[in-house]
Amino acid sequence: MALKVSIITATFNSSKTILDTLKSVQSQTYPSIEHLIVDGVSTDNTIELIKSTDNFLGEIHIGKDKGIYDAMNKGIGLVSGDIVGILNSDDFYADETIIEQVVSLFNETGCDAVYGDLVYVSATDTTKVIRRWVAGSYKRDNFLYGWMPPHPTFFVKKELYGKYGLFNISLWGAADYELMLRFLYKHHCSLAYLPQVMVHMRAGGQSNISIMNRLRANMEDRKAWTINGIKPNWYTLFLKPLRKLNQFINKR
Repeated sequence: MALKVSIITATFNSSKTILDTLKSVQSQTYPSIEHLIVDGVSTDNTIELIKSTDNFLGEIHIGKDKGIYDAMNKGIGLVSGDIVGILNSDDFYADETIIEQVVSLFNETGCDAVYGDLVYVSATDTTKVIRRWVAGSYKRDNFLYGWMPPHPTFFVKKELYGKYGLFNISLWGAADYELMLRFLYKHHCSLAYLPQVMVHMRAGGQSNISIMNRLRANMEDRKAWTINGIKPNWYTLFLKPLRKLNQFINKR
């Protein structure tokens, strides 16, 4: 039986970008996909746009939440797929074969999770690449050198969330890092790399907007290790933001 893929998108006043996200999911060649929208009670026309879209592949869940990671947790509890991917409401897949390739890699390797590369694009011109995140092949010790996979490219067997837990919503901006650190480094889940761009993300993440936000993010990265009872090297969390510099230099 073919593996079913569940894609979760958290929305809140996402009318400017949600159609690109929906279309990128709807265009996928893989046949067994469900798409769950978890909306935090948008006050714009996000919901109307979703409902007006032809061939919408799933359901809409509307309700107040405690932030994007809480919305993701709600989505994980609602979906029925074997594999779960999370696509933000301003992101879109690089081409129509991404999910098909992800499932093929799960089948070929028997892995617990799959990831790939990502590009940041201009919020106003999505053909313009701002940063290119080439994740590279995985070794567990990569985490000690500031490495992490791009979360929007991270597809996981749903059973792992039941076994190892959901996103820690006490973390402001590092819950995705903490979850991947917990799954991959602490619990040794197996990971396979798809060496190509999987997702286009519009630039403008909260953790990089100001120096204060970057410092706050660094503190949360440190907390991600502490709450899991594991210890980074002294240089690990200094290298993590420095690794981003190469993403700006090698954009092509």
